[in-house]
Amino acid sequence: MITLTERAATEIRNIMEAQGKTDAMLRVFVAGGGCSGLQYGMAIDDIVDEGDQVFDSHGVKIVVDPLSLGYITGSEVDFVEDSQGGGFKIDNPNAVASCGCGESSDEGCGCGSCGCH
Repeated sequence: MITLTERAATEIRNIMEAQGKTDAMLRVFVAGGGCSGLQYGMAIDDIVDEGDQVFDSHGVKIVVDPLSLGYITGSEVDFVEDSQGGGFKIDNPNAVASCGCGESSDEGCGCGSCGCH
């Protein structure tokens, strides 16, 4: 299962409304790359593919493909703001290390532009 914080759900609903897609879903996925590990992605989607899992969190439907689900089950999506603006952050309890550029790795961070924390 993937969850959203209330703040993230509000921001996602605002994005969907601005795009005129109030019935759409949030697709959360992982792809290879980044800091020698996984890179997270999110997109507004209208389609549920065969095998996709659909979750509801704070009134937002979240869609995850079967491969990604194995890596991000139990994750929480949050919206955070800092001096550079706001953005979405995925807190993945399955990741051994996380990188500052929205990626995670089971082996730690290896790229120069990502700082481990």
